[in-house]
Amino acid sequence: MEEKIFFESNDVKVTNSRFITGNQTYAMSNVTSVKPHKQSPNRMPWIFALFMGVFFILIKSYLIGFGLIGLAIFVLYNQKPLYTVILKTSSGENRALHTNEQEYLNQVINALNEAIVHRG
Repeated sequence: MEEKIFFESNDVKVTNSRFITGNQTYAMSNVTSVKPHKQSPNRMPWIFALFMGVFFILIKSYLIGFGLIGLAIFVLYNQKPLYTVILKTSSGENRALHTNEQEYLNQVINALNEAIVHRG
């Protein structure tokens, strides 16, 4: 049976028989299901830094206060969730692929689901 490619981009490739990500290869015959996982970034340290910046401004340490507030706002604004492809196999679950792009993850998940259906 000829290997059919469902998705190929950068170092990720999904075929009816294999899922290749980076230097790791998974046999599609062992994969029973796939699911996405979203991990939100931890914002608490940066929220704390915001409050510390306000505190420093109140005690008239303006340079430290505004610097801390600026840094905290920059980091909070630029933090992105981490999306993961989780493969379920007979030996358990594997976190196979991590990305900050939800649309990319959805394309990989759709390709993996197609590969499971067409693996024969």
